[in-house]
Amino acid sequence: MKKTACCLIALLLALPARSAERPNILFIFSDDHAWQAVSAYNSSLIQTPNIDRIAEEGIRFDRCIIPNPLCGPSRATVLTGTHSHINGFWSNSQCTFDGSQITFPKLLQKADYQTAVIGKWHLGSDPTGFDFWEILPGQGDYYNPKMILNGEETKLEGYVTDIITDRSLDWLEKRDPSKPFLLMCHQKAPHRNWQPNGSKLNFDEGKVYPEPDNLFDDYSGRGKGASAQDMSIAKTMHRHDLKLSAPAGLNKEQRAVWDAYYQPRNEAFEKAGLEGDDLVRWKYQRYMHDYLACVSSVDDSVGRLLDYLKENDLEENTIVIYASDQGFFLGEHGWFDKRWIYEESARTPFVMKWPGKIKAATSTKALVSNLDFAETLLDAADLPIPERMQGRSLLPLFDGETPSDWRKGFYFHYYDQPSMHEVPRHHGIVTDRYKLFHCYKPDDYWEMFDLEKDPNEMQSVFDNPEYAPIRKRLEAELAKLREDLEVPDQDPKPNKVKK
Repeated sequence: MKKTACCLIALLLALPARSAERPNILFIFSDDHAWQAVSAYNSSLIQTPNIDRIAEEGIRFDRCIIPNPLCGPSRATVLTGTHSHINGFWSNSQCTFDGSQITFPKLLQKADYQTAVIGKWHLGSDPTGFDFWEILPGQGDYYNPKMILNGEETKLEGYVTDIITDRSLDWLEKRDPSKPFLLMCHQKAPHRNWQPNGSKLNFDEGKVYPEPDNLFDDYSGRGKGASAQDMSIAKTMHRHDLKLSAPAGLNKEQRAVWDAYYQPRNEAFEKAGLEGDDLVRWKYQRYMHDYLACVSSVDDSVGRLLDYLKENDLEENTIVIYASDQGFFLGEHGWFDKRWIYEESARTPFVMKWPGKIKAATSTKALVSNLDFAETLLDAADLPIPERMQGRSLLPLFDGETPSDWRKGFYFHYYDQPSMHEVPRHHGIVTDRYKLFHCYKPDDYWEMFDLEKDPNEMQSVFDNPEYAPIRKRLEAELAKLREDLEVPDQDPKPNKVKK
């Protein structure tokens, strides 16, 4: 801790004086938003015109991989630019974030940026490095949520996505216009259990959603973990997930709107007496309706924030990022949730615009990560990047070209087992075409996938002799990554601090 503090002091002393040309930063972060549910990624599920605006006016990253696909660990990585074994936050339930660490908001704050975080935090400790913070306690509620404003708890009436957006716009309106700003607008949605806003209950007008090809995956061709998980639509979804019971906390008016939509549909479902595959299909359609209705509200929020920037002459000198804390399964492999190195989970949507710096409608397939966010924003603000950070500034990718020395492999590590959903601990390497990973607790086995030939990751080729040379190369690259990143042989211990 003393070494970290000394490094932080040295960095702060080295910071240059504030420049009037430094960009503002609007960082919009959602929770569990699958890249398959963003129309900029050619989704057939939903239109997200406002998130798409960011991509159309900037850059779309087609391969943004998360080092640890959980809410809290992902947020810790964003703040620190480090992997979980460095920042100490590897589990939602077993860790508390150490707020004394170097974070990019702290460095921006010391460089005379105004800094604020509003919405979901989910790191156990109070935010540091922010002039203003207003956060949800824990996961937060969709309706009439409690929020903690600079340490004081309040209760607000309304829908959480709208409230977080309102509070973000209010902060923008009251900020000091003589200083650049960092605003981190962190939405709860579309986190489980996907409670839509009353105004969105019929947003899709009864659309029947296309089923994934592997909705009825039998998990052959993979290790034990794929079949032993507890995150299936068929077996794991509860009545409250499926809205067969109304959520607690609705006021009288909200409950009336809720019941008017769900009650007749639930009665028809109960009467149908569905079983087997037909029941799974019904659950999938209900899941898609509720999840995507929440996404639609998030997209509306993005539109409101973008409109504010434009109407207040802030658009030209503001970096806007939209991303999620990780991906999410939308019925692929019969699953919901995240946690896996499989593509739907490990990859997040990520779009970014910066007028004059990023050419409109740019895209890149370069392997990037939320590990790179801190470094990118510090670089954009012309601030030094701490040696402790393990990512890389994305500025060299802004023209759509990938530098020859860009990373070819990325390290992934999921630690949170035993835990809900029973996904095994595993670590591995992700490249443009292959994945190799080791499931080591509770069972010990390896998997490897060729994404070019098997994009749905249905058949491990780890034991296929045709892939032996590739497997050997990937094993060496994985070992080198673990060495370079200083990954310890033993997993970290819980560091939960009771408040």
